Amino acid sequence: MDATAWIERWGEPAVLALCGLVVGLGFGFFAQRSRFCLRAAVIEFWHGRFGEKLAVWLLAFSAAVVAVQGFIVAGWLDVGTARQLSARGSLSGALIGGLIFGFGMVMTRGCASRLLVLSANGNLRALLSGLIFAVVAQASLGGVLAPLRETIAGWWVVEGGASRSLLALAGAGPLDGLVFGAVWLVTAGFFAHYSGWSAWKWVGGLGTGLMVALAWLATYQVMAHSFEPVQIQGLTFSGPSAEWLMRVLAEPGKPWTFGLGLMPGVFLGSLVGALVGRDWKLEGFGGAYTMPRYIIGAIFMGFGSMLAGGCAVGAGMTGGAIFATTAWLTLGGMWVGGGLADRLLDRAPAAAPTGASAAP
Repeated sequence: MDATAWIERWGEPAVLALCGLVVGLGFGFFAQRSRFCLRAAVIEFWHGRFGEKLAVWLLAFSAAVVAVQGFIVAGWLDVGTARQLSARGSLSGALIGGLIFGFGMVMTRGCASRLLVLSANGNLRALLSGLIFAVVAQASLGGVLAPLRETIAGWWVVEGGASRSLLALAGAGPLDGLVFGAVWLVTAGFFAHYSGWSAWKWVGGLGTGLMVALAWLATYQVMAHSFEPVQIQGLTFSGPSAEWLMRVLAEPGKPWTFGLGLMPGVFLGSLVGALVGRDWKLEGFGGAYTMPRYIIGAIFMGFGSMLAGGCAVGAGMTGGAIFATTAWLTLGGMWVGGGLADRLLDRAPAAAPTGASAAP
């Protein structure tokens, strides 16, 4: 049965939700098995080490770039109407939001996607942080924090079109993007090989990146075969987190979306991964990482993600894979913000040893 037949039978909302569920299952499983985590990669980088955590992130990111640009070169995907490229964006929001998000993810020991993955593994700290993240994200989108977000975002805006595409600004095309991603994929593979990785690390890292590309491809195919207007979208966690929060609190009856299918998919995929690897363990608060630190970090991430237009996966990988200017600026802000948080909070004289801060 092709995409048109599925849409005619079940309707666009149901098909999009199903796509989100399938992509989420894969992402949750692969991210759990590979220990995919931007925070851990950032800490390794700023500690001057190119270890397995940095290699996992780079492998996933470069795999996403190669797959997305490969789909475009093959004519299977067109991201020209994606909001990261076609709509007006904010450079000030991307940079400042990325800095705030990066600072917060070090405080909570994980970005938005990592918190959801860890929640499925029995981590109550991640569960609490994820709930606070969703509340603040919604407050930043259309609640009490929305005016502050809009003010900061309005400081430096960029119109949609060529100015929002790094490839267009460089006079390059998708084939150049494919080559760029391939170079970094080989680089990540080189370091992974000499790190003595297990098969799960390879499969998990590559699979995580491929799920980012699959999200773009799946929603584009629904848009291309739909009789109703459908927005192409990628894999992200800030918007869907806020969407699920409102779905729980508000009256039911609104149509299903890709994001609503994605969140439970990631949770279930991570749960399966934890059971397969015997990693499920009920964990609470303890040690140097206190509850106030997690709460403040989740607040930073919730506001930062909405200001930046996405989380570490949504803006960093999903937007980065299509070479959106604001996405790469956000990603740079996250790396800098995470490094600052690590320096100020975890490498002070009275802090715990450096090795403790780098634990997944």
